Amino acid sequence: MKILLVDDSRAIAALLEAQLMSLGHQVVLAENGQVALEKFRDSLPELVLMDIEMPVMNGFDATHRIRSFERTQKWAWTPIIFLTASDSQENLIAAIEAGGDDFLAKGLSIDILRAKMKAMGRIARLRQMLAVANQQLEYLASKDGLTGLFNRRWMDLNVDKAWVDAIDKSRSFAVLMLDVDNFKKYNDHYGHQRGDDCLRLIARTIESVIDEVNVKNVTNDVFVCRYGGEEFSVVIPGASVATYECTARHIVEVIRKLEIEHVLNAGFEIVTVSIGAIRIESAAGSVATLFREADAALYRAKNKGRNRVEYAG
Repeated sequence: MKILLVDDSRAIAALLEAQLMSLGHQVVLAENGQVALEKFRDSLPELVLMDIEMPVMNGFDATHRIRSFERTQKWAWTPIIFLTASDSQENLIAAIEAGGDDFLAKGLSIDILRAKMKAMGRIARLRQMLAVANQQLEYLASKDGLTGLFNRRWMDLNVDKAWVDAIDKSRSFAVLMLDVDNFKKYNDHYGHQRGDDCLRLIARTIESVIDEVNVKNVTNDVFVCRYGGEEFSVVIPGASVATYECTARHIVEVIRKLEIEHVLNAGFEIVTVSIGAIRIESAAGSVATLFREADAALYRAKNKGRNRVEYAG
């Protein structure tokens, strides 16, 4: 384990450090609570051994601040054990209220220390497994189960961050809203299984166009989402006019060239898509306005015959 050892006594710290290292642990030293807080943020230990009485900042205050810092992170909790020469009832209550988890008496035997570290090691492994499981759940919750693209929930959470970043950097911002033409008729005629296969293929095709046009070489912030049903969105912060327009046109062209049969898509008899697109040179105002304008442009593309891009503005 990586252990943060906090004690203002050099002699006690040196003895404990040697004992912990002999048991195979990595030790980070801090001489007071203030230094401990800094080193906690930098090293992210799996366990903290915290002295109580120290200059600059005592162990109780340092623990309070560590717990406050942890609340801002995705991982939740690090065991904190107080080192004390007195296991009085008052110290025990104060330690628990500060956010501590246990006591260790200074000068304890190496056997007791070994046993305590084994228990803490089990907790650290369980904590790591929980963190991995939470990351996997978060990843799954961000993905659309049918297409594998990011879902609407993920987009809603992340588009605002991308928008704020674009405002801060005075970057351009582009939104493409894409809809599969006459898709309800496709589902009704060919069945939902064929409909699902069609949406999966369109999702892969949109991503392949992003790669082919080298959009990710222009901006790493581009993302493609399944907006809902047969509707998709592409968000491209920082793209030039040429990249933005080329991406939109190319998506329409490549999907048409797939020549997926759709006899009820009048005038084409293959699957086609329509896109409403908008780009502003410098992000300002509300990103929701861009989505509304892109959506309005999408309706114009539909009304003008489908299988096309309509640009807003």
